[in-house]
Amino acid sequence: MLKKNIYLMYAISCLHGMVFYGPIATLYRQMQGVTVFEITLIESISLALCLLLELPWGIIADRIGYKRTMMICCLLYFISKIIFWRAGSFVLFLLERILLSVVIAGLSGVDTSILYLSSRKGDSQKVFGIYNGLSTAGLLAAAFIYSALIGDDYRLAGFMTVISYGIAALLSLFLTEVKEDASDRTSARQFCTCLRQTLSDKYLILLLLGIAFLNETHQTVTVFLNQLVYTRVGISNRVIGYLYIIATIAGMCGVFSSALTRKTGKTALIRVCFLSASAACVLLALTDSIPGAVLGILILRIAFSLFSPLQTQIQNDQISTANRASALSINAVMIDSAGIGTNLIFGALAERNLMWALLFGALLCFCGLILLELFKSR
Repeated sequence: MLKKNIYLMYAISCLHGMVFYGPIATLYRQMQGVTVFEITLIESISLALCLLLELPWGIIADRIGYKRTMMICCLLYFISKIIFWRAGSFVLFLLERILLSVVIAGLSGVDTSILYLSSRKGDSQKVFGIYNGLSTAGLLAAAFIYSALIGDDYRLAGFMTVISYGIAALLSLFLTEVKEDASDRTSARQFCTCLRQTLSDKYLILLLLGIAFLNETHQTVTVFLNQLVYTRVGISNRVIGYLYIIATIAGMCGVFSSALTRKTGKTALIRVCFLSASAACVLLALTDSIPGAVLGILILRIAFSLFSPLQTQIQNDQISTANRASALSINAVMIDSAGIGTNLIFGALAERNLMWALLFGALLCFCGLILLELFKSR
């Protein structure tokens, strides 16, 4: 019965990746009269809400069960896409993003808990890799369909996204609950105990900081700074679009994380991922060539994608409480909080000199490796 959960979660991940308006998300909003400043303001509000809601959602998920939480979040996800599809003002786009923040906070830790508890012992890393890969596959499928069939019909792109998320919401109804019975569901006292255990475990904090350093370097460089690097070496906007698809495909290599771990061991894979990411940032900082820029982004993308399923498994393996969602929510808040600080530094450095920002990313990845080495020495 629990194996069915894994296949349902795979399908939901793929459907949630199918955001057909993804390639023109900014243009879609601008067409409805929302300015670039308003778009960034909405994003800032969304991030703040995600952090505020993360811990409350973890408590709620452990109280009502993971299946019910997944159903609620998938329904809200569906509603948010309907709002986006019909939105024509700043207020409605803000409402869509507020709902999205609720969903992201709600799903954080719940989806991976369902997968972890539904997997056979030792299989979870492979399951996480496929789960992440299918989300990327959905994104790629949507991008190709948009380019081939949708074109300038922005409303159609929004409507097709609504259909995809509606199907995902229906599939969530067929999940089987994996949360233990009500006697094990969290109370405020249990949550406080979980929080104290996390904060008192210095090795766990080292792990979370190390994860945060690689995560935020990857996010900042491959989403924001990459375009500045591409422009610096003379790549045109049209070619940047093709490179986006190539980098997205490279992100699917996470499905091989488990197989590589079995061959090399966890420690070796962690070292390769962090050192490769650090080297990629150095390459991006120093290169003046198109091949160097493309290679640097691809190496960073692949390193993060291979490490992502492994770090998810490592986090889950550290949890001894039945209130898994609460523990993972606490972890997520600590990782995201570290990310806020690193993002501010990245932004300040990039405004002065792009090379400094990229070298800072290299330093973060190297420091992240040291922190994980200390964690493994416990």
